[in-house]
Amino acid sequence: MSQPPYPQIPESAALPGCWWHPKRQTGLSCVRCGRPACPDCLREAAVGFQCVDCVSSGQRVDKEQRKQYEAAGYGQRTITGARMPRRIVVTPVLIALNVLVFLLTVVQSGSLSNNNGGSEIGTAGWLDSVLVAHEGEYWRLFTSGFLHDGLLHISVNMFSLWMLGRDLERAMGPLRYTAAYLVSMLGGSVAVVLFAPDRPVVGASGAIYGLLGAILVALLRLKLNPTQALVVIGVNLVLSVSIPGISLFAHLGGLVAGAIVMAAMVYAPEKSRAAWQAGMTALVTVALLGMFVIGNSRLNEQTCVVAPQRDHYVCSASS
Repeated sequence: MSQPPYPQIPESAALPGCWWHPKRQTGLSCVRCGRPACPDCLREAAVGFQCVDCVSSGQRVDKEQRKQYEAAGYGQRTITGARMPRRIVVTPVLIALNVLVFLLTVVQSGSLSNNNGGSEIGTAGWLDSVLVAHEGEYWRLFTSGFLHDGLLHISVNMFSLWMLGRDLERAMGPLRYTAAYLVSMLGGSVAVVLFAPDRPVVGASGAIYGLLGAILVALLRLKLNPTQALVVIGVNLVLSVSIPGISLFAHLGGLVAGAIVMAAMVYAPEKSRAAWQAGMTALVTVALLGMFVIGNSRLNEQTCVVAPQRDHYVCSASS
């Protein structure tokens, strides 16, 4: 039994040419627009294959939709519920402000090492608890956080701020990060007024220790290993005790304040999260101010004189 011959395909039924290469006959087509396309002009899609034009068009549409999605506030969220920032802004600004103030004190004092004692900005801005209590110079609680005593001091602090702040700003979002930084700075100053008011204090260390406390809380919230953060905190606290001229209480105050603020951020309930975070941050701030009033009132009732070494006060109860 012989096999019948294959039927002849009429010329009118020949395969169509590729839309982009007309001389190439093809039996394939784009699942989106239906135009015939050779294998070189097709790209694998979620369902079937699409031509190069449809792929490019789809990418443009997806990009535009993603922009609209992010603009509407539905982008990727941080651990605190904030929208993930595209770039860090607050940390470089804080570093720039600190460096600018340092350069101004250097110009005024003519020295890289004695710029606070020899500059008007330094003497008017360092945290002198006695002047705060007796003269009402409350701005020193914050201005002291932007002053540094020498090139080594500001170099170490700004390096630490960059290393800690760039990641924490991404994890918290710029607004919440700024709030944590400022509350930590206030916490460090209040601790000095309460527990070590006899010596003037300068530096961003209180706020930086607050960032350390915030990172520790974030690691615990994410259930990650906090050993490295604990070691860093421990080493820095030992250095605070071992090296003369470093304010241990400023560091501890900032550390505790930053940890509390971060805990309020990451453990806030999802419902009304932003309102809860703002309310708890305000509550921590009010508590710190209340502690400051107590320490300030106690110091205001004492008589303080400058010690012969002229580096600290000697305070005693007023008769």
